[in-house]
Amino acid sequence: MDMEKLKRMQQSARIGTCFGKGTPRRKVKKVHKSAGADDKKLQTSLKKLNVQPIQAIEEVNMFKSDGNVIHFAAPKVHAAVPANTFAIYGNGEDKELTELVPGILNQLGPDSLASLRKLAESYQSMQKAEGGEDKRDEDDDDIPDLVAGENFEDKVE
Repeated sequence: MDMEKLKRMQQSARIGTCFGKGTPRRKVKKVHKSAGADDKKLQTSLKKLNVQPIQAIEEVNMFKSDGNVIHFAAPKVHAAVPANTFAIYGNGEDKELTELVPGILNQLGPDSLASLRKLAESYQSMQKAEGGEDKRDEDDDDIPDLVAGENFEDKVE
């Protein structure tokens, strides 16, 4: 092929279709919706449910049946008490129950404490089923038994 003929063909080719001869075709820029749009949709849905915001809630813990906890630190909480509807949103993290127990013991009432005890027992049974052994029996072997009738001070001298 002739190089001059090829150059003429390249110059006469129409790249773009709507803007005329010789304009480059541009890709359409996609605009992603921000999280603010989702938050506005959530707010409008909550207003339809006639919920009111509840202030001064520092954390929310949701206990799952597998022994893990969904933990929300500083969540936004809205409630419609007559309709028994609660909306909790924020950044939730999956955590082990053992990580949160020291911090939540003082927050629990007698009913919740009994359910936590049942949950802890089921969690322990799951651990034993997986093959984890109780290490307390191994530690008992290191401590010698006390013998009645011997005086320790006599042996030291």
